[in-house]
Order: sequence, then structure tokens, then C-alpha cells
Amino acid sequence: MLETTLGKMADKILALDEASLTSLWEKYKQKMEKFEPTKEWERSVIIFFMINSVRVKNHIFNERILQAQHTKPVDTPPRGSHLSNSSNNGKSKSPQKDKRTPRAHPLPQPPLLSTR
Repeated sequence: MLETTLGKMADKILALDEASLTSLWEKYKQKMEKFEPTKEWERSVIIFFMINSVRVKNHIFNERILQAQHTKPVDTPPRGSHLSNSSNNGKSKSPQKDKRTPRAHPLPQPPLLSTR
């Protein structure tokens, strides 16, 4: 029951607009820093860390994508393919950039847990 509820909460958070979450980060950071022994303060702390968890997830995701791109073996062209391109008159052709783009998460990454 508890895991199901947490899973549903995670799904709802992941469905939220990332730019909107980012715009709320500073607001909830400030609320969290102004301690008050109230339910509103407690909610602010939870909201701040939910927003921060999406940011951390995106940071990890992007770092892993970059790592995977740097560790992929270089594709070698088929044998004899350099002979089929006679239009470059023996000049070496500049390598093509990889046009595949990973799923990007464009959120800026300020300090994750800075409270001062």
C-alpha cells in the first residue's frame, strides 16, 4: 500500500512541467529556511525536496547519457567506402557529427542542498 502510494506520487511529480518546478525552487527554498513549527513549513520542506529530487534525477540522467556517449566505440566505415566518394578529389572528408540527441532535461542545476 505504501509503495503503491509513493509510486503514484512519483508518477504525478514526473508528469509536472519541469520549467514550472524550477521556477518554484527558490520560493520553497526560502520558505524552508524560515523555520516555523507549523504544518505549512513541513509541507514547504517536502515540496522543496520533491522539486530537488527531479533536479537530481535530471542531473544524474544527463551525466549518464554523456558518459555513455563518450564510451561508445567509434563506428568504422565499411571497407572500401572511402573509395566510393570520388567527389572530394582525394581530400579527407571531415567527420560527420552524431545527429542523435539524447532525451534532454534542460533544467539548470544550481547547488542541490544549499540552504544559505
